[in-house]
Amino acid sequence: MRNIRARLLAVLVVLCGLCGFLTVAGSPAATAATLPDSLPFDGTALTVSGGRFLDAHGREVVLRGYNVSGETKLAENKGLPFASVADARKSATALRALGGGNSVRFLLSWAYAEPVRGQVDTTYLAAATEQLRAFLDAGIRVYPDFHQDLYSRHLFNTGSWYTGDGAPKWAVDLGGYPGESCGICFLWGQNITQNGAVKAAQYDFWHNNHGLQDSFLATAQKTMAYIKTNVTTEEFAGVLGFDPYNEPYAGTYDSGQNSRTWERDLLWPFYVKFRARMDAAGWTDKPAFVEPNLFWNGNVSKEEGGLLDAGTLGSRYVFNTHFYDQKAISGVLMWGNAEDGQYVTDFGTVRDRASAAGTTAIVSEFGHPLNGNTAGKAPTVLKAMYQALDSRVKGANWWTAPATSGPVLSGSQWQWDIYNGRHHELMNDNADKVLTTGDAWNDEDLSAVRLDNSGTATLRQDARLLDRIYPSATSGTTVAFTYEDRSRDGSTTLTWNPVPSSLPNTKQLVGSGQYGLLVWRSNGGTAPTELHLPASFPTATTTVVSDLGTVYAPPAYTTTTKIAAAAEPGGTGSRRLLLSAPDTGTVHYALVANGATAPSATLLAAARTELSTWVAQKVG
Repeated sequence: MRNIRARLLAVLVVLCGLCGFLTVAGSPAATAATLPDSLPFDGTALTVSGGRFLDAHGREVVLRGYNVSGETKLAENKGLPFASVADARKSATALRALGGGNSVRFLLSWAYAEPVRGQVDTTYLAAATEQLRAFLDAGIRVYPDFHQDLYSRHLFNTGSWYTGDGAPKWAVDLGGYPGESCGICFLWGQNITQNGAVKAAQYDFWHNNHGLQDSFLATAQKTMAYIKTNVTTEEFAGVLGFDPYNEPYAGTYDSGQNSRTWERDLLWPFYVKFRARMDAAGWTDKPAFVEPNLFWNGNVSKEEGGLLDAGTLGSRYVFNTHFYDQKAISGVLMWGNAEDGQYVTDFGTVRDRASAAGTTAIVSEFGHPLNGNTAGKAPTVLKAMYQALDSRVKGANWWTAPATSGPVLSGSQWQWDIYNGRHHELMNDNADKVLTTGDAWNDEDLSAVRLDNSGTATLRQDARLLDRIYPSATSGTTVAFTYEDRSRDGSTTLTWNPVPSSLPNTKQLVGSGQYGLLVWRSNGGTAPTELHLPASFPTATTTVVSDLGTVYAPPAYTTTTKIAAAAEPGGTGSRRLLLSAPDTGTVHYALVANGATAPSATLLAAARTELSTWVAQKVG
């Protein structure tokens, strides 16, 4: 994010032994232009404090977006998320305008960053950094991720049913691993615990055999230093932190070791080392987004974990986890669709674990296949997952127990791949196995987006599900939040949180439309509270009922307007609702609805009275 004033990039990172890596021809100029549609309170770096993401104005920030993208796992674009910067910009604009995202998890490849041991490929880093900047220029915050699945594609032979990504070929060659075989595996993830070559390679990495971990950490440091040097100061403020390692797993436990002691003795020390590399690269004020054992919160495969012995993580780490419904994906262990409140307990566990660790949380991957035998479950599974990110209370109970709603969770859906269905991937470099469909990786098909025949980004899922109201920045502390998206499962509209009949005027105002309701306690901040406004909430037909006032068609933002609308920074056409309440310790609320056309002043006043009484009774 850029501030209003353009500033000179003040300092280049100079690290011992790295000077030759940090600049290349064509690196960006060291000045920053104003980010389109910015307002004075935009563009500050985030920190972690009090178990929340906070901006420089003390506002509680919620990150919502997608993984960009599984294309990095493929060879067709040499480990980059996009074929060109132009495609990255097209993707970023669509992600903001169509998908409602304000952040992305940006995938990087160790194999392409260090194709020769000890030699970082600055051509790769330059291309990746330019693509990353496309998202920053669209007002989207970024946290890079060194991604791996099944350790490396180089473990797999040309005729294999599966493939991997992550480690470079030289790292695999050091291991002398057995021929890979998963046996009878119906899902690619079974390779993690059943494929001998994958297990042995993972084991070597975590034990630093052949110095593998040392090499990875050195490359990570050089990568972070390169990024910091080759973006502007304002852009670097939009870089959230770094995800060191995707879905860590032991491979094989040592004698007497279990998942918990493995986290304590091998995984956590790795994160401490990575944290030190972040500091050395000039990322001291940015947290590491650390993942526990990938099975710690599985609902089929489950192992004890969650970094239970790491102590207080505090401001230098974010508790970072994934969640997929293994039962739903299996097609056997869950026959029907997901229901109201299906995942509030699972996501509540994430909230509680982060709170106990003294930090905030993000669910950096969640989703469901959009093709295959269980694809019919996707509309309800994704609705239930977003519902659980929004609140720890199911819809049927939300209006009676809003005070237990809990903090709103940040999340990055898997995934946003504009090339979905248009790939040309030689699986394991086999010219006779050219993959074009889906995500072109192990039969996955989870992308929320694709390009149509005209090259325009088009959603593959219901826009009402993806482009959501959420509190992107709260000037104070969130007490309760809910969003009824009215997304569809086929021709059926899913309404899991209707306004109760005890609030007849509010119910009439909402009608059959979508609505969001935020309750927050102010903290004296002068910057407004922000809610993302989906495309389905045109400014001219959006209704807001709040203790701050009632508005139909919110006016343009000014510093004296309590309820207003404005563009979101980045020039993508996305919009936000701004609620100004510069007091301290006051409980405020705002209902945002799109179901009424020019509601009467009488109806607005009656709904306001109802909601004020409800807040006083349920929240105090």
